[in-house]
Amino acid sequence: MRQRPSNREEVVVASAWEHFERTLISAQGELVGSVAALEHPRLSGEANYGEVFLRDNVPVMLLLLLQGRTSTVRHFLSVCLDLQSSSYQTRGVFPTSFVESNGELIADYGQRSIGRITSVDASLWWPVLCWLYVQRSNDRQFAASQQVQRGIQLLLDLVLHPSFEGTPVLFVPDCAFMIDRPMDVWGAPLEVEVLLYGCLRSCCHLMEVAQQHHDSRLLEQRLVLTRQWLHDLRAFLLKHYWVTSKTVQVLRRRPTEQYGEHQHENEFNVQPQVIPPWLQDWLNKRGGYLIGNMRTGRPDFRFYSLGNSLASLFGLLAAPQQRALFRLVLHNRNHLMAQMPMRICHPPMENEEWRDKTGSDPKNWPWSYHNGGHWPSLLWSFGGAALLHRHRNHQSDTVLADQLQGLLEECYRCQLNTLPRQQWAEYFDGPTGSWVGQQARTYQTWTIAGFLLMHHLLRVNPADVSLLDIDAAPPGP
Repeated sequence: MRQRPSNREEVVVASAWEHFERTLISAQGELVGSVAALEHPRLSGEANYGEVFLRDNVPVMLLLLLQGRTSTVRHFLSVCLDLQSSSYQTRGVFPTSFVESNGELIADYGQRSIGRITSVDASLWWPVLCWLYVQRSNDRQFAASQQVQRGIQLLLDLVLHPSFEGTPVLFVPDCAFMIDRPMDVWGAPLEVEVLLYGCLRSCCHLMEVAQQHHDSRLLEQRLVLTRQWLHDLRAFLLKHYWVTSKTVQVLRRRPTEQYGEHQHENEFNVQPQVIPPWLQDWLNKRGGYLIGNMRTGRPDFRFYSLGNSLASLFGLLAAPQQRALFRLVLHNRNHLMAQMPMRICHPPMENEEWRDKTGSDPKNWPWSYHNGGHWPSLLWSFGGAALLHRHRNHQSDTVLADQLQGLLEECYRCQLNTLPRQQWAEYFDGPTGSWVGQQARTYQTWTIAGFLLMHHLLRVNPADVSLLDIDAAPPGP
């Protein structure tokens, strides 16, 4: 993935900004966010790429905050709140997407998607974006408002409720988050659990602001419950999802078929035969990562880039674990970065496994889309995590930090040289990620916004990575 510096950087960045501005649309008379992608003459009229997706607008809102365009971010957050579901079965769910038609806002909660599955990550992203907005704008009045606090309580009622499951994770069906096609990720997929962690942290911060404005016993009780759930969730994920060469060796030698409530060595009855042999080289001696899922007898050892990047960004992983994750990415850079950073999931499912577990999904063909495809929009989350770690721990392992900086520079130059020629495609196919995705949309908004975020953090103002720190010092009065 060796890339030469581009002498056209200013031209490419200026062009990307022009595309970005074209993606922004209005609702209720104000700019509200970006459509998923620009013009698509080949698409049928039923395609929803002209709608505002909450998930796709995460890098858009971060970019707007860096530009100081806080009023647009606040309007986006408010519209999403207005569209929060009040139906009994989905009460508290935020819309996957919305669009204004004839002056009326129309929300999609999954009924227009191919699998008709409600998107979970959209709801979990909203409090994170809200808290980052409050930190950047110092809009404490918005955080403490009845509208925001009611929205938070509705969401917490939805995710923190009694169930048949005794663990602190959130169980979801296949296709319920960014992996929106069948990929055998049902249960407690990493990305959803890490987003839940970030969501709960952000909810706590927002409730703390409200508590400062008007003391409430009920709010304090909800804070105590949420903090406890947050603690239990982190402990659960670090115990059952975090793997290194050392923990895998322990896992391979643990007893199975254990009865009795006091025997907890192998709670999920994981047989040593399910541990894939590729882990040995993948982990090397000093690498570590969070596996994709933990289900009874069926752990998913696939590496999911977004879940691991966000775990570092949100502080779920401690600083030494973050460095182990970064070493793993450096060690496996040919797999994860290749010719178009970065691969969403590794390794892909192939042959009979692909047929059985994806339902022969043609979009998730091996090395394509979410089955080992390469998504340029993922680089900002990993890059942000690496740069934020350096910002927080500037004295720790400077050699590793310099290697990471070099990797990010190389990845950025790769996108700088390739994305404009490939019309800012949604995803890339093949083991090296050098082919535009077979069904990829061009001029995809989060591809453009993600590139501009990396440009800002690497070229414009590296200190602005503090925007991504959900545990930064809360704004003053």
